[in-house]
Amino acid sequence: METVARWARAEWGLLYATVREPLRKRRLRALPMTLAAVCLTACLQYVQNQPWGYRLVQELGSVRAEDPLWLALLRTPLSLFVPALDLPVWGALAQILVVFGIAEVCLGWWRTLVIAYVATLAGTLYARVGVTLGPHAPFGLPWTDAQVVDTGPSAAVVGLAVFVGWRCGAYLTAGVVTAAMVVEVLVKENLAGKEHLAALIAVGALCLVVALRHGHGHGHEHGPGGYLRRSRRGQWRPGSRTGRGSGLPPIQS
Repeated sequence: METVARWARAEWGLLYATVREPLRKRRLRALPMTLAAVCLTACLQYVQNQPWGYRLVQELGSVRAEDPLWLALLRTPLSLFVPALDLPVWGALAQILVVFGIAEVCLGWWRTLVIAYVATLAGTLYARVGVTLGPHAPFGLPWTDAQVVDTGPSAAVVGLAVFVGWRCGAYLTAGVVTAAMVVEVLVKENLAGKEHLAALIAVGALCLVVALRHGHGHGHEHGPGGYLRRSRRGQWRPGSRTGRGSGLPPIQS
């Protein structure tokens, strides 16, 4: 049991310390963007289930690979918060609340939105490429997938989970999320699974860019600063993880 506790502290200690302090001090006021995203998703779910609202939501936030590229790019930001009609909405709301909330505390609200958009956009663009390649190419998709409505926060959630895990030194957690997405594609090869892999590749490239930027001396002193450097005895500090991976602390706004 003690071994498990030590492993948990090593894996999630910095992440826990990063999230705990703002939530303890500010509570829900530490998560304005996340709460707004949850409310927006719930509102869109209600509207799209009304006879008068379904077409409106489709026109504003529904993306298909067969759509013109300019239209897909316009709809992609809102599509992130449009729940899939064939899945329970509580799942999307829980994903946004937990993963977006942790990311907002660790990275700041605007960085969280940027990473979420990058992951979602990667999946959206992959679908177009996959349909063009065709079903017989290694990463191709059948033409019928061009008509599939592509909405929901899942790609963004996967990308944020991996980025925050990497940034906070929870490398095993990030690896487990990645492995789960690979297994998803192997077990059930579908558009959503392959889009998740595309999102992971995009976020992985983003992690590499951040690591190279910091590796050239652009910010080892940046990051949470404040409360983690001033933490009391027994709390985690960014320097405690410098021996693993990039050693970079989380970012905060």
